[in-house]
Amino acid sequence: MGKITTGPLNPLEHAVQARDAGVMDMVRRAIQHRQVVLAFQPVVQSAQPDRPAFHEGLIRVLDETGRVIPAGEFIGTVEDTEYGRLLDCIALEKGLAELSRVPNLRLSVNMSARSIGYKKWMRVLQRGLQQDATVGERLILEITEHSAMLVPELVTTFMDDLQKKGITFAIDDFGSGYTALRHFKDFSFDILKIDGEFCRGISRDPDNQVLVGAMIRIAEQFDMFTVAESVENESDADCLTALGVDCLQGYFFAAPTISPAWREDRERKQA
Repeated sequence: MGKITTGPLNPLEHAVQARDAGVMDMVRRAIQHRQVVLAFQPVVQSAQPDRPAFHEGLIRVLDETGRVIPAGEFIGTVEDTEYGRLLDCIALEKGLAELSRVPNLRLSVNMSARSIGYKKWMRVLQRGLQQDATVGERLILEITEHSAMLVPELVTTFMDDLQKKGITFAIDDFGSGYTALRHFKDFSFDILKIDGEFCRGISRDPDNQVLVGAMIRIAEQFDMFTVAESVENESDADCLTALGVDCLQGYFFAAPTISPAWREDRERKQA
């Protein structure tokens, strides 16, 4: 049987490969030089928007110029690779350190279900829990709907084990994937975060109002706390509040920042 050959890459394929290679190289260098940080964004209570329920720690890398690169520009390229696992480890390590430094902080950190069997990630978690007994009950682990559905049985066992240690779990970007309800019933997520695609412009979109209302009812049935993502204006915030969502997150309230108020307060006290 002859060797199967493929033709030369077309310009689009070549551009995609070049872009992905550049992204991988940027992330590799950022990990190597520890140029990885968390940016913090508040998740506010819909009934009292001036009071954060918790903050989300969002992974960022710095490029060679020192520019802060948001996860959306690299996570899709590296999520299935070893770099994705290492970023999960670094995000967890930094999140645990922040929780240890700030006793009244409640913080969520993103992770992929692919990191569940990654020994280094579990060592980071165990070390953090051993060093500060209060950290577990203030830590929220966010797993995307798509990631959770890759290995649902493994995720449910993993969550059950860690919830016994006080850790909270959130299903992130809910509605963006295709969660089989037979699996959803077996999950024991504490928080349901509604994907921003349904929340942006919801005040002018009756269809999304119906869909988000249904998601909120599902969450209520399973005793889950709800968070609306990507809230960018007052009319959407008011609409989501009227629909019954518990918390709101988005640029209308605050952009993610690598210099949160509690760090500034600590620095002033130390000066």
